[in-house]
Amino acid sequence: MPSADGPSGTPGLLPGRDDFAAALFVPELPVPAGVVGPGGRPAGKRFAVYRNNVVVSLTESLKATYPAVAALLGDEYFSALARLFISQHPPKSPILSRYGGELSEFVAGFSPLAAYPYLADVARFEWVWLECYHAADATPLDPAGLASVAPEALGGLRLQAHPAARLLASAYPVFDLVVANRFEPEASVPIDLLESQTVLFSRPDIDVMFRVIPAGTAALARAVLSGQALGDAAELAFVADPDFDFPQGLSVLLSAGIFCRLDRGTA
Repeated sequence: MPSADGPSGTPGLLPGRDDFAAALFVPELPVPAGVVGPGGRPAGKRFAVYRNNVVVSLTESLKATYPAVAALLGDEYFSALARLFISQHPPKSPILSRYGGELSEFVAGFSPLAAYPYLADVARFEWVWLECYHAADATPLDPAGLASVAPEALGGLRLQAHPAARLLASAYPVFDLVVANRFEPEASVPIDLLESQTVLFSRPDIDVMFRVIPAGTAALARAVLSGQALGDAAELAFVADPDFDFPQGLSVLLSAGIFCRLDRGTA
């Protein structure tokens, strides 16, 4: 199918389509040219219904992606927030599961919610969960594979990150907030908003797994996932926590399935 750039240079849109798309998300814009009723007059009411249906669908998509944020804000407030977000961040892809990644930054900069700074990290958690869920499949590294590595070679070992491996550091108890408002809403668990948490995400099989990990293990995970050798990563872990238990921390990461291959090279 032939395509061309619209007047605003949007790739893949034929002339006029970008005006139609813009009018869907900006109610102040006029009815797009060519949207007419049986008498040839602009079909304002019909277009308004269509616009509302599009916005409602996107709002429901955001609620499905961010149920914890929606629970914390309440349905009415979240819907109003979503409509404002949609007007400023229209979809760039027809795949709804890819829509809404900017919500955490939007919430962080939304002044009426400045008194609730943890909300942005709750949104980040839920987006990372979704990324982890849709990441490519890969077989996790068998921890037994390390048994064949000579002790003197461990320091230079590099572990390749599993496609679904993610790490989220927050100054707030983001794990507790999401669990309480999404996964276990019936449970009554006290939450200390002064507690910081780092969450490790993995998906070794079908289900997304996530857990809170301490500072040393988090530093080790961050370094190894970024491609650093195991020895260098261990040094960073001990800087983060002088009492870090390296064998235990590495065991936690291996059991989570966040690696899929080992590289014995030292370069």
